[in-house]
Amino acid sequence: MKRKQGMHTMSDKASDIVLVVLTALIMLIIAYPLYYVVVASVSDPYDVYAGKTFLIPSQFTLEGYKMVFKNSSLFNGFLHSILYTVLGTVFSVAMVYLTAFPLSKKKLPGRKWISIFFIITMYFGGGLIPTYLVVRDTGLLNTMWALFLPGGVAMGNVIIVRNFFENNIPKELYEAAEIDGANDFTTFWRIVVPLSRSIMAVIVVFSMVAYWNDWFTALIYLQKDQYPFPLVLRGILITSEAMTQMTGGMSYAESNRISELVKFASMIVAAAPMLILYPFVQKYFEQGFMSGAVKG
Repeated sequence: MKRKQGMHTMSDKASDIVLVVLTALIMLIIAYPLYYVVVASVSDPYDVYAGKTFLIPSQFTLEGYKMVFKNSSLFNGFLHSILYTVLGTVFSVAMVYLTAFPLSKKKLPGRKWISIFFIITMYFGGGLIPTYLVVRDTGLLNTMWALFLPGGVAMGNVIIVRNFFENNIPKELYEAAEIDGANDFTTFWRIVVPLSRSIMAVIVVFSMVAYWNDWFTALIYLQKDQYPFPLVLRGILITSEAMTQMTGGMSYAESNRISELVKFASMIVAAAPMLILYPFVQKYFEQGFMSGAVKG
């Protein structure tokens, strides 16, 4: 028996070592491209292309970051992205909660058919042209509201939150609130919202990442001076005209060098907010996602 126990323990240790090694390799594969861009953003571009920046920066410089925050279009795009992301996330989370809470109530009349109607929208849509016409005719064109009002309710998020409400908030709390004379709004605000912070963290992260990275919606509905950061960055990545204007008559080689530095620095600036935010919500994100994704 002791021998079998010892063999079992050694087998567990061996499997743990294998899992740790595999996890470390996967982490390196995923993390290295980001690390490479970080190193490239503070290195001389010609050294980057020559392969001299594999692990550490070569000819350290912050010119790229200085140009990013010096250029008005990039800086304005960054501010626009923050505004759109904050407003869009608040709106989307509010709409998801207000939709999921009634759907989690089994006594809701027509609950099944309402759910089916919402689920259909996950697979079928009117298309770009009809959506554009609706946005135009409702006066949302060339306004930031066009970024999140037409698609503010993500049905996938609604399903996750609805499942969380059904499986993780005890029915006894609803019954106790009803006995105390609380209406649905009071129950929602005083009981449901405080007890669902973990799932709220999940929806906040999903919404923030979606709005922060969204450039196509802005391309369709907004004017150039309203573009968010990813769309401004997209323009820089596909053309060097902006860099030529920024460098003010420099030689082509120097202009190209600055252009490459700005490209790498812009990528880091675009990714930094989400990378900084995630560690603070990781615990709630994991708990909420697992509990909201499982249907009892």
